[in-house]
Amino acid sequence: MRTVRVFVVVGLVMACALAGIRIVLTRQAALARRRIGKPLGEVALRADRVWRSALDGEPIDLLVLGDSIAAGLGAQRRKDTLGGRLAKGVALRMRRPVRLRTAAVVGSESSDLPDQLDAVPEGYRPHAAVIVVGGNDVTHRLPVSVSAQHLHETIRRLRAVGAEVVVGTCPDLGALRPVPQPLRRLASSMSRRLADVQAETARRAGAEVVDLRRAVGPMFLDEPEAMFALDRFHPSALGYRRTAEALLPAVCRAVAAAVGPRPRPARR
Repeated sequence: MRTVRVFVVVGLVMACALAGIRIVLTRQAALARRRIGKPLGEVALRADRVWRSALDGEPIDLLVLGDSIAAGLGAQRRKDTLGGRLAKGVALRMRRPVRLRTAAVVGSESSDLPDQLDAVPEGYRPHAAVIVVGGNDVTHRLPVSVSAQHLHETIRRLRAVGAEVVVGTCPDLGALRPVPQPLRRLASSMSRRLADVQAETARRAGAEVVDLRRAVGPMFLDEPEAMFALDRFHPSALGYRRTAEALLPAVCRAVAAAVGPRPRPARR
């Protein structure tokens, strides 16, 4: 009986501690939402057009899916959005025009990826697709297994129509200064876990992976004033530039696999 009582007491103490932690985290989440607000609005600039149209050749079709980072929220000019940066960079490296289509929607989770694909015109066949998603999965506490399922299905559908796919994994949310501790530490851990699962899922489905936490995470940690936009949550023009630079080599490899490398001019 004494042992049973001890277990009961320990159980009650643990339950109270967990309840206290939940209350603290809930309050901190509300505080973070108030600090961040929505100074950038909820609609990103539309950068969809043919980039570098003066170059020779048929345009390369590039599709961008995902959340507000993929959509480019926070950029003040179309050429500074993630899609604009990638389209311009691919065009210059491949020496062909790039026709950008952005299906990414601000506020999206991985579970919204199938709807984004459904929204593109019937018969659309991109040469390459870029997916950047995950931050909202963490903040909205979407189960990792659900995130992985929708990511895998989206890659499978893209591969089925002949598209090469590049996945930029979930950024490290530990770089978000408006989020207080210990919530920020928890968000960092959860985002890293999601990024690992995304990487494994994407590779299994035949996509190339870019680990954004390792590629650009340290820059956001070291230079938050320069790398973040006004809300200190979304990337600034510089933040998008660095993110695009991290993704660009993989995107160019994907395009080359889909359409073949641009032949170099013959030497005279």
